[in-house]
Amino acid sequence: MNAAAAVAPALGAGPLLIIAAVAIVALLVLIISMRVHAFVALVLVSLVTAFATGVAPGKVIDTLVNGFGATLGPVALLVGFGAMLGRLVEVSGGAQALADDLIRFFGEKRAPLALGVASLIFGFPIFFDAGLVVMLPIVFSVARRLGGGLLRYGIPVAGAFSVMHVFVPPHPGPVASTELLKADVGLVTLLGLAIAIPTWYVTSYLYGVWIGRRIVLPVPDLLAGGPQEERKANPPKSSTVVWLLLLPLAIIFVNTGLNGLRSMGLADGGATWFQVARALGATPVALLVAVLVASYVLGVRRGESAQTIEKLIDGALGPVCAVILITGAGGMFGAVLRASGIGDALAGALNDMGLHIFIAAYVIATALRVAQGSATVALITAAGLVQPAVSAAGYEGVQLAAVVLALAAGSVTLSHVNDSGFWLVGRFYEMDVKTTLKTWTVLETLIGVMGFALAGLIFVLA
Repeated sequence: MNAAAAVAPALGAGPLLIIAAVAIVALLVLIISMRVHAFVALVLVSLVTAFATGVAPGKVIDTLVNGFGATLGPVALLVGFGAMLGRLVEVSGGAQALADDLIRFFGEKRAPLALGVASLIFGFPIFFDAGLVVMLPIVFSVARRLGGGLLRYGIPVAGAFSVMHVFVPPHPGPVASTELLKADVGLVTLLGLAIAIPTWYVTSYLYGVWIGRRIVLPVPDLLAGGPQEERKANPPKSSTVVWLLLLPLAIIFVNTGLNGLRSMGLADGGATWFQVARALGATPVALLVAVLVASYVLGVRRGESAQTIEKLIDGALGPVCAVILITGAGGMFGAVLRASGIGDALAGALNDMGLHIFIAAYVIATALRVAQGSATVALITAAGLVQPAVSAAGYEGVQLAAVVLALAAGSVTLSHVNDSGFWLVGRFYEMDVKTTLKTWTVLETLIGVMGFALAGLIFVLA
């Protein structure tokens, strides 16, 4: 058990909720009004909040460090390897070549739609952050090629990975909540897709095109390979780039398939071969393999020296350090809120309000999301809280699957400053906090509200 999990709430629900609200306001004031760096502000507010909520003094630093490390570990590897892959693809001219072919095939007007559909497909087996990192070089190249600002293309892509991650197995949140409520995973998958696709079209594609016309952001050089004069005059074929992007996704998909075989009882999860295959199919390993292959295919095979390739890869890491640290600090803030018991206190209060179970599932998941940040934690925790009531109600089949999807919709609603994803998207797109609230927070809330409405329709018609 980590430090965060070992800490019991020291205050009642009322004081905890007041402290949480003050902490969030203080964080926004520090970053937006006082121009304190986001990393410094997050660490400072996390520290003060931990003491204010009654976390044991001897556990405060452990709670901060564990929350930071738990987020930073996977994020640092994904962003680091993703930045390397992105720089190789971009500087070689491969991203531009693929962008040109996409535009030629789908047309300029449908470029945001094409990028979003590709991301929906990639997002089926791939977690949100890994998929986004892999797609960003293509998004940046298309946006640079066609103009009109980054959000026109970036919002449909980010929204696609988000809806797949929250509504559709084999992603961890919907899988765990499906198991907790004893729903049918195949039915949840089918209905999850039925909700995710139209929700993406309205809340991510249409909204992305609309907000992209109103907030025109420049295309960052952060992950796209730096100054544009570094690009090669003889870019690789777009098909080469597609295979390089599919390589890590295919490796991760094999890992997903192994998990499915284990859950169906067709593979022994304790077998050595299974554990080795799972380790080799992990997302960081998949991206590492992609970087090594890209170094050869886009570098060595095209006549680049080892020194040049090493310089390109090394240069990719500096610009993403801030992304990594700020995202880790966002995870730290969320961990402090979880350790303080704020989420549990809020969920407990809502659970006693006498709402219909279906509505209560959404409200509790939303409250947990707002309180502690993580969509996966909110979804799994809320499922555990409503499980006794759902079981007593005797829901089954489609209605039970609809309850799972209502929980999923709540868990994605109102992403804000305690969500590491908020900082990941904001920093990759080089948005300030105010703009991230106007775009990413609104996007996630629209996904949650429309997803809940569609889940409710399924529940009523079942």
